[in-house]
Amino acid sequence: MQTLTVALGSRSYPIHIGIDLLNQPELIIAHLPQKRVAIVTNTTVAPLYLDKLTARLTAHGVAVVPIILPDGEEYKTWETLNLIFDALLENRCERKTTLIALGGGVIGDLTGFAAASYLRGVPFIQIPTTLLAQVDSSVGGKTGINHPLGKNMIGAFYQPQLVLADTTTLATLPARELSAGLAEVIKYGLIYDPEFFVWLEDNMAKLRTLDKDSIAYAVHRSCEIKAEVVAQDERESGMRALLNLGHTFGHAIESGMGYGNWLHGEAVAAGTVLAADVSQRMGLLKTAQVERIRALYRSAGLPDTAPDLGAARYMDYMGLDKKVESGRIRFVLLSGIGSAFVSADVPETDLTAALTHYVHAI
Repeated sequence: MQTLTVALGSRSYPIHIGIDLLNQPELIIAHLPQKRVAIVTNTTVAPLYLDKLTARLTAHGVAVVPIILPDGEEYKTWETLNLIFDALLENRCERKTTLIALGGGVIGDLTGFAAASYLRGVPFIQIPTTLLAQVDSSVGGKTGINHPLGKNMIGAFYQPQLVLADTTTLATLPARELSAGLAEVIKYGLIYDPEFFVWLEDNMAKLRTLDKDSIAYAVHRSCEIKAEVVAQDERESGMRALLNLGHTFGHAIESGMGYGNWLHGEAVAAGTVLAADVSQRMGLLKTAQVERIRALYRSAGLPDTAPDLGAARYMDYMGLDKKVESGRIRFVLLSGIGSAFVSADVPETDLTAALTHYVHAI
């Protein structure tokens, strides 16, 4: 097991990364203010891991309230959030009852937002079971739900007590979900660590076959970068915005195509290609660098073009992005592989050209 720390003063917390961590309940129990938890999961993950986790905890005297939600991005809504609140209230859960998110990014975001809101704040723990959640969404305290007009537009910053990334759970991921997680892994190389990007180019085949050493390194390095960034900028007032590379375009794709039709990682991959294209048109990237980025996404089993929503629809959706400031859309752009920055000064001609270049008919 490897352990990282998200350094946030009195709200610091560990990220444990390793094999078979679900069989080590003491890692969880050490962070419980009372021996009662509510485990929030979904209909896909519950049959795989809920009984196992429940048995390990109850064997140590922890009472468990299971909350099983429908699976899918389309259920990241107020209605599903209220199912969590209904269960917590019906079971008279208290302020010291810890919520445990057992699942992917949707479950983590829903559970974290519920924890931030229920009784004005209760503790929660992240146990991510997808690659995307292990390397990105479980770390940093972003929680929330979607709105029909925009993704993740309603939520809160609320940090967990612990992140427990059991890489054994990745063995049950469908190939498409694994690839979606790799999109976020690639992001860290693009914005922060060019040597990691090269390592990914050399080791992508191993990652796609879940080579244990390769997966362990990819998850560890991704979480290491995320923890460093969050520690410096918890509420995204500066450098944390760089973690949104490809997300402005990507969220527009998810909204425009209907939540769940494109996986988040797929949309981020396509969105990053669009951001790279804009960067190239502005003279920041070379064409060869754009092609390296596209090639790495293809090798990860991800799209390297975006759906043609039409430039006007893209602009409408991106106008609701959380990074909009004074009515101006702010984009994460690349000045090289391993170097990113945020700018609202994107020529409209370059943006329109990008939205009609690396796109395909729906």
